[in-house]
Amino acid sequence: MTVTRRTLLGAALSSTVPFAARAEDAWPSRLVRLISPYGPGGSNDISLRLLAEEFGRNLHQQFIVENKPGAGTRIANDTVAHAPGDGYTFLYVAAPYATAEALFGKLTYERKDLQPVAMAVVAPLFLIISADAPFKTLPELITYGKSKSDGLTFASPGAGSQPHLAGELLFRDAGVKGLNIPFRGDAASYTELLAGRVDATLTALPTALPYIQSGKFVVLGVASAERSPLYPRAPTLREQGFPNVAAAGWYGFMAPATTPRAIIDRFQTEVLRALADPGIKDKLTAQGLEVRAASAAEFGQFIDSETQKWTKVIHDAGLKGE
Repeated sequence: MTVTRRTLLGAALSSTVPFAARAEDAWPSRLVRLISPYGPGGSNDISLRLLAEEFGRNLHQQFIVENKPGAGTRIANDTVAHAPGDGYTFLYVAAPYATAEALFGKLTYERKDLQPVAMAVVAPLFLIISADAPFKTLPELITYGKSKSDGLTFASPGAGSQPHLAGELLFRDAGVKGLNIPFRGDAASYTELLAGRVDATLTALPTALPYIQSGKFVVLGVASAERSPLYPRAPTLREQGFPNVAAAGWYGFMAPATTPRAIIDRFQTEVLRALADPGIKDKLTAQGLEVRAASAAEFGQFIDSETQKWTKVIHDAGLKGE
């Protein structure tokens, strides 16, 4: 039998394709890295570690969390954007992903370098004031701001954060001047709020809840389309005349763009499976998070809509990241 070049090529292709298929079918066959854009201890990190444990149990493989904080989540985004697309590195992406380009201009990665896998959770933002403030309702807060030449002061965990952008949206729609004052974390913001040096803040519920329960903070509303089951007594800002002021922290999974579709589909299934577990839901709720499970396609559409929405807010407010 004469062995031709075509015969060899055909044999190579017939052996390579099944091997690739087997590799994808066997995923994961080794440790999987889940990259968090924040440091340990926050809702992003805690929820990711909870899910990583569930993935490990269900898939009989180790899923480890690597914290790569800094630069408004861009360090983590860049790490995964330039990782091999072999299904062993994923990003637990956060809301600043959708605003990075508008705030900072050209990035070290491009949107096309990453692809969505599944949306996981949202962290609703609550409008909080000190119980000692000279206003007790949202209309009174707005009236107070309009009466001051320098307007309102809002504390936030950083320029370009969701609390900052939601505050800018409220300033715009209320027709009131406002100044965002960034702090390093919620604790510093709360200190200034209690001291009366800032007028209000938008914040996730868990860290603020002890102050609310002790009567030191008052909740004026939640920046959600609907009331949050985490604190249903808080009316939405939409109910109070601000239909456009809806914002939340959010997290989900993304992968390098070169990751095979079969692996994306498999991991998407596992993410949605974990989020449907009642025990996981209860634990996430205890962290002030609402499950918002969505497929890769739905998550991609959500990211696009968030990018368009907040890019306009950023440009209208003349904001620039540092």
